[in-house]
Amino acid sequence: MRGVVAPGVDKIVENIGRLPPDIFAETCQQILNQLQGQTQGVDVAEISDRFQKAGVILDLEDAEDIIKLLSFNFRLAAKNNLTAEQLVTKLDQSSSGWPKCALQTVRNMWSEQGAVIRTHQEAQVMMSVGQLVDVKWKLGMAVSSDNCRSLNSPYVSLLLKVADTSGQITHKSFEMTVPQFQNFFRQFKEIATVLETV
Repeated sequence: MRGVVAPGVDKIVENIGRLPPDIFAETCQQILNQLQGQTQGVDVAEISDRFQKAGVILDLEDAEDIIKLLSFNFRLAAKNNLTAEQLVTKLDQSSSGWPKCALQTVRNMWSEQGAVIRTHQEAQVMMSVGQLVDVKWKLGMAVSSDNCRSLNSPYVSLLLKVADTSGQITHKSFEMTVPQFQNFFRQFKEIATVLETV
């Protein structure tokens, strides 16, 4: 008897079937590394680029769906203390399209790393806070605008990479005036000083 199949799972599993076994294994390993706390998140754009370099053309949303499905099932396995065989059975029940080599990869990886992930996930439940992965900034000058009156004034553009509690990395960008950026920088220095004393 088959389990309840969520809408769209078959399409995601079909896309997984298009991945070469080594690329699928690398993708699983990145997710497992994040779940073990070895990395701050899984960069969907980077994985999508890797798919394309391997000749598998998937849009960013499809790559994101693959990562979400695998991550969800690994987290569920950790939460419910599933063995590798139980995890593979659960995956097979979710869709009949799972390639045998993909299920074998999941079985082997979960057998080797499942216990560590369970321990780390239990600790993560206690502290569910996102993490700042990277900050990039650049100084710019507004020279033309339909809506802005004060042109020729400098601004600072910030790009933040943030790993949310599920481990997915998102990009946030915003602009500030130079005085706003100086205040932002001053506050970060104060935070750093306080953290050094902890």
